[in-house]
Amino acid sequence: MKYYLIAGEPSGDLHGANLIYGLKKADPEAQFRFWGGDRMAEAGGRGNLRKHYRETSFFGVVQVLCNLRTIRRQMEECQHDVADFAPDVLILIDYPGFNMKMARWARQHGLRTFYYIAPKVWASREGRIRKIRRYVDRLFVIFPFECDYFPRHGIQPLFEGNPLVDALAERVPQLPPPEEFRRRNGLDQRPIIALLAGSRRSEIRRNLPLMVNLARRFPEHQFVVAGVSWLEPSLYEEYLAGSTIRCVRDQTYETLAASEAAVVASGTATLETALLGIPEVVVYRLSWFEYHGMPLVVRCPWISLVNLNLGRESVAEVLQSNLDISRAERELRAILPGGEKRQRMTADFDELRRIIGGPGASDRFARRMVELLKNHTS
Repeated sequence: MKYYLIAGEPSGDLHGANLIYGLKKADPEAQFRFWGGDRMAEAGGRGNLRKHYRETSFFGVVQVLCNLRTIRRQMEECQHDVADFAPDVLILIDYPGFNMKMARWARQHGLRTFYYIAPKVWASREGRIRKIRRYVDRLFVIFPFECDYFPRHGIQPLFEGNPLVDALAERVPQLPPPEEFRRRNGLDQRPIIALLAGSRRSEIRRNLPLMVNLARRFPEHQFVVAGVSWLEPSLYEEYLAGSTIRCVRDQTYETLAASEAAVVASGTATLETALLGIPEVVVYRLSWFEYHGMPLVVRCPWISLVNLNLGRESVAEVLQSNLDISRAERELRAILPGGEKRQRMTADFDELRRIIGGPGASDRFARRMVELLKNHTS
């Protein structure tokens, strides 16, 4: 069968690649075409990558408004390419701003549509639920709590685990020992605290100044920023100048594995850190209007995927509109070795692993998709 996948971010590229590997196992005759990134190209063939996410990533209202013409052109390009390929199914991976419009177009043109990794409508923009019901044939979710949430809104989702566990299971055995990580990156022997400020320019600009201020309170530790290669080095250097903080690029898991604790912006990184067993504090800086307006638009009690999946506050969430680090400092000290919250947090992470499920989710999702398609066409 023929599969067209659309992912617009690094995390979607990772999960899309693992799904492609699973689809190949479940359907040896599978043919692919996709929008994604290097990982999907490696899994499904570089010649089948029609557009890289570096060309399609526009975040924030201002950036979207400034690129409306480009986004519209890319949407039309994608629609024409899907129509030319004539897939048996269109698989949409997260990236809701673009993918929900593609779902509507696919329904209008009679294309079967699977949504893999549901839009986070439980956090905001709950109005998208109506569009999911109308335009998506089957919804595949990766968080256990979503199995309770979506049926309350008339959607029966399919859950087979979390594909992030697959990515970790693949990478963890390959991670270097902490001493090798230190040697490779010119680090000294002080305990390491990882800084995960985000993977977008706007997140770095918001969160890294706060994290730099925090690091100054812990001279007995060395802070290491887990940077990403698709952002220019000068973006990090602008905020790290004059500090002793080091930045390493494309070594997030390596940095976490060598760390005593982590300070993490919201997002998938909060879950990755917890699954690796590294105690963390979630720190996210908002504008004054966002901070005070959040209760009006955010519908869930927490922003970290750790707390959402556990159904309670395990990791502290320090959300603020200024650069005051008082609470962040207290919470970070509490999870360092000897801190009063460290042991409880690591026990919570053991529970989280049981809730999320073991490896193999990508293969299980792929088998379920192939079964649904075969039953639909038989």
